[in-house]
Amino acid sequence: MSATSRTPGSKPVQLDDVSKAIIEQLQTDGRRSYAEIGKAVGLSEAAVRQRVQKLTDSGVMQVVAVTDPMQLGFYRQAMIGVRVTGDTTLVADRLGEIEAVDYVVLTAGSFDILAEVVCENDEDLIDLLNKEIRNIEGVRSTETFVYLKLQKQFYNWGTR
Repeated sequence: MSATSRTPGSKPVQLDDVSKAIIEQLQTDGRRSYAEIGKAVGLSEAAVRQRVQKLTDSGVMQVVAVTDPMQLGFYRQAMIGVRVTGDTTLVADRLGEIEAVDYVVLTAGSFDILAEVVCENDEDLIDLLNKEIRNIEGVRSTETFVYLKLQKQFYNWGTR
């Protein structure tokens, strides 16, 4: 199971309470040191490092820096609903190869695929739609939902 390819209904990885606690510590603060996490979960720094490595190698989690696109000069974000003819996974794979696309998910309902994009400006979004996304074989139509304001973005839902 990779972090970028999850299938509903596939068997989840079985995590013990300590691994879940490590994940929750990192969801709260991804910069927290292994020593601090070890104190919180009752393990040595080396044991935490080893568990984090196993969790990342298995695709259970990623430790990344989440940025504010606007502060980095990307002033246009959008979610693009894509309707497809043929194999949706082939179109999803092609969308995933586009640099401006940061999120791709196969869906049920009005759209076959949702793709989130981050662009510098509206002109770049227009070019992305016309020259890249709509030119992918199998793309029947798109609908673009332009973000006006990012109200909430958190990744701390825990491990349940």
